[in-house]
Formats: sequence, structure tokens, C-alpha cells
Amino acid sequence: MPQRIVGQVKRVNGPVITIQGITDAMMMELVHVGEQLLVGELVKLDGMEAVVQVYEDATGIAPGDNVYGTGLPLSVELGPGLIGTIYDGIQRPLERLRELGGDFMRRGIGSPSLDRSKHWDFSPSVGIGDTVVPGQPLGMVQENERIVHKILVPPVLAGSGPYTVIEIASEGSFPIEQTICTVENSEKERLPFSMMQHWPIRVPRPVADRRPLSIPLITGQRVIDMLFPLAKGGTVAIPGGFGTGKTMTQHAIAQWCDADIIVYIGCGERGNEMTDVLREFPHLIDPRTGRSLMERTILIANTSNMPVSAREASIYTGITLAEYYRDQGYHVAVMADSTSRWAEALRELSGRMEEMPAEEGFPAYLPTRIAEFYERAGYMTTLGHQEGSVSIIGAVSPPGGDFSEPVTQHTKRFVRCFWGLDRALASARHYPAISWLDSYSEYVSEVAPWWETQGESSWVESRAEIMELLQREVRLQQIVKLVGPDALPDSQNFILEVCSLFKTAFLQQNAFDDIDRYSTVGKQIRMLQLILSYWHLGSEAISKGVTMVKLRRMKVVQEIARMRFSVSNENLEELDRIALRLERSMSQLGGIYDER
Repeated sequence: MPQRIVGQVKRVNGPVITIQGITDAMMMELVHVGEQLLVGELVKLDGMEAVVQVYEDATGIAPGDNVYGTGLPLSVELGPGLIGTIYDGIQRPLERLRELGGDFMRRGIGSPSLDRSKHWDFSPSVGIGDTVVPGQPLGMVQENERIVHKILVPPVLAGSGPYTVIEIASEGSFPIEQTICTVENSEKERLPFSMMQHWPIRVPRPVADRRPLSIPLITGQRVIDMLFPLAKGGTVAIPGGFGTGKTMTQHAIAQWCDADIIVYIGCGERGNEMTDVLREFPHLIDPRTGRSLMERTILIANTSNMPVSAREASIYTGITLAEYYRDQGYHVAVMADSTSRWAEALRELSGRMEEMPAEEGFPAYLPTRIAEFYERAGYMTTLGHQEGSVSIIGAVSPPGGDFSEPVTQHTKRFVRCFWGLDRALASARHYPAISWLDSYSEYVSEVAPWWETQGESSWVESRAEIMELLQREVRLQQIVKLVGPDALPDSQNFILEVCSLFKTAFLQQNAFDDIDRYSTVGKQIRMLQLILSYWHLGSEAISKGVTMVKLRRMKVVQEIARMRFSVSNENLEELDRIALRLERSMSQLGGIYDER
């Protein structure tokens, strides 16, 4: 039990507790309230009084209860054993808590975030007499078959350098709290390091440099990779009303994207949705390794019926874990589902603290908090001179699907990619229901050189051409609603035909089909070029007198419509054969020219 009493409870207002008689406390200090030691954080100091937000149910807390200080900020434990673990919003391991207290979590129950009894096989990478710098790897631990965990020098060290290794453990098996290395600073102070370190969740971990974003995060979802790409280290918002597929889209990206580590934050989601995640993820297979997806995933479960304060802390917990693996040189994708529930937690806490509300009751500092979260993304050069990235994919749940509400609008200010979900598409069972009219990506020009290095220099032009066709289709659809399709010439009707084919044969993707659920970059660009080839050849044929009826009757058009199901990622030659059949079919239509 903490020994230092910092004050006594004066007033209880849900998760917000006012304490009095402050003797020795600091802002953002981790405290324990009452004899049950409920976890809380000191968020406001005013003379001899302070305000604490409690991360558990405050029922039973009464005036006069002692509040104990720890002298530390709210922090997470970092070290081997994070991958594959399910935590709550303040990094308590839920499976371990269930073993201790049963299916229903008791108030005040706690357990170390990392298993203290487990031994890890450590292999040193430095020797006695070597000089080390903050963030440099001291050795390696094989966390699982996929992830090599690098034991880093803490990013902040006491004293000044140079830091010289005076003791280092030889290769062997050790618990995470055992000292494995001791260094000496210029003041001759000895600094012992174990395989575990702590870091405050609200403080970004330092880096050496922020690098340009030039490599796309390949998701296997065609509408994203081809039309609205996300760069590694980038930020994207996925807004959409209830039932439009935000969680489904994030699940698909988590399973198929080429990030090394996935941190999935269920922030205020419904319990049944989080249950689906917890049940499905262990059974999903990573296509690159053939092993369980949980071997590269950390889950943070903070459902809507959990304490609201822990919801507010959960996204900081998740992003700090992501930064830790980024510092090891990994590319990490953070799924925050959803930031709207996090903003609602801010609003509730702000109201209980009687702060002045801004638009729709949200606190005036909402834009600042959103910016602080998304700014922690990036493609970085770490302190240990490695390269790693954190990409943030944040779902937004605007009430009624209204994109003009504050959370969506402020989020758009701080992200550079926007995948707007359309209810009409979702109702038509078109998934992913990402609107090609409302969505955008500012990473197109930045990732274009990467496509050239892959031998696909035509990507930028092909993308621009199909986007222009989609825009033309919108204008033509407005005319069709007024006068009907028969009033349009075949040249304009063909635009509607090509766009309809593009939507069904390319943009729509079936997550339950073994072939269609994931498309490699090579398959995606060839599918797009095949549809554009149909557009070019068909337009030329129409200009020479071929009718729309003739074009529609070609068997190869049906092959193009079915190619997402019939052509696997390993059989791209079949797309080339379809392209040849398309050219032959178009040339055979030339016989009707003589009949005219």
C-alpha cells in the first residue's frame, strides 16, 4: 500500500473527486483513493484542494477517505510480453484480472501489466566498455516467432554522457525485473537497466528526427490503396454513422495491412462489438506468416459500460505502446475505435469539473487534445538510429452521420486522409462503404515515387483518370434523374456503364471471399488498367458507330465483372489474358462498320 497520504476526500461527483488538505501532491500524479485503493489521476490543483478523476467505479467512496500519492504520473509498463495481451484502458491485463476475481471485475483489483514470473531468453548486443546512447538496443528477446523484441536504453537518462557499459548479462533466461545491464555516466553514477521500463502515457516518446512520409501502408483494400492511400506514419479519419462499417473496415485493415504491429483500441465501443474482436482476432490468420494475427496485435478493451475516465486514458495508453515498438524499428498501425466515444468522455469529465463548455457541450480544449493525439503519428528516425513509424487510423462516430459535428470537423483539421463512409452504400451492401466523392488523401503525390520504384509509374495517371470519370458520372446522373438515360448519347451512357462496372468489379470487396478479401498491389493496378482499357477501346468503338448494345453483349465484359472473384493474387497472367480477349473482342466489332 502507498504510504504517503496527500489528502482526504471532500466531495464525490461520479468519477470526479475533490480532495482537501493537500500536503504534497503534483499535477497528473497517479493516486489511490480510499482503502480499496481505486486508481485515479490528479488533474487540478487549487490551493489546498485538488481534483482527481478516478478510473474505476467510485461507489462507496465517502468524505474523509484518505487519498494516497505515488509520486509518479500515470504510466505504462513496457517490455517483453505486450504482444497478444488484452488490456483495459489503464493497462490492466484483463485475462489475469479474470483469474484473480472472476468474470466481474472487482473495484480496486489490480495486477502488474507484465508477467513478473515469466523468464525471457536474452541475447546481449553490447559489451563491457561500450558507449551507449538513449534508445540504443542493449540486446534481443524473441517475444514470439514473428517479433524480435529489442531491449532499449531508456530514452531519458540521469546525468550526462558518455554512458559506458560496466556490466552486461551474458546470454540466458531472466525475469523482466532483473538487472541485465549497468552503465556509468560522466558523473560516475551507476544506472541499472532491466528488460522493463515505464513511460507516462501523456508524454510522447522522444525521437531523433521526423522523416517525410513516402511509403504507402498497403492494406489490400482496393478503394484505399488505389484511390485514397495512407502513408506509413500518416493519419486518417473514418467517419460514419451507425452501421456503415467503421469497425469492419478497421478489422480488414488490421488483418491485411503490411504493418509489423497492430494496436487495436476499443474506446467506448459496445460490449458485443468488442467481444467479436476478442473472439475473432485469435482465430484470424496473418497472410504473411500463416500464424495467428494475435502474434502481432495488442488489444485495449474499454467498452462503453467501463468507467468513463479509463476511456479517456485508453487512447494515450495505446499510442504509447505503439511508440515503444516504433522505437524498436517497427511499423505500427493504431486502430482507435472510436475517437467520438473518447471525446464524449472528455465532455462528461469536463462537465463534472464545471468547466466552461464550447460547441455541443464539448470542452474548449477538444481541438487541442485531438491534435495532440494525431501529432504522435509519424515516420521517425529513432534515438537508436533506426527507422519506425506509427500510423493512426481513427474511427469517428458522428451522431446521425452528421459530418458537420465538432469531433469530425476538428479531426479533419489534423488528419491528411479522410475515408468518409456513406450510408447509402452500406444499405446497398457495398463494402467497404467508402464514398469516392467525400473521401480524399493528401498523400497521393508523396507516395507516387514509391509506385515508380515498384514499376507501376502509371498509377498516378490511372488514378486521376478514373477519379475524373467518377466525377463526370455524378453530373450525368443528375441529368438522368431529370430526363432519363435514353436522352443521353451512347458516348455519355458509356461513362455510366464504365463507372458502374468499376464500382462493382473494383471498389466493392467481399471480406468473406478467400480471393476477393485481399488484393496485392500488382493485382489492383492491373484490374484498374483493365477497366480503363475497356473505357478507352469502348469510347473509340462508339466514336466509330458501335452501339452500346454490342458492347454490353461481349462475353469479356462479364469476365471483367467477375475478375475480383476469379483471378487470384498468384495468377495475374489471367488478367493479361482477359486484356487480350478484350482487344480481340473490340476488333471483331469492326465487322459492323461495313454494314453501315
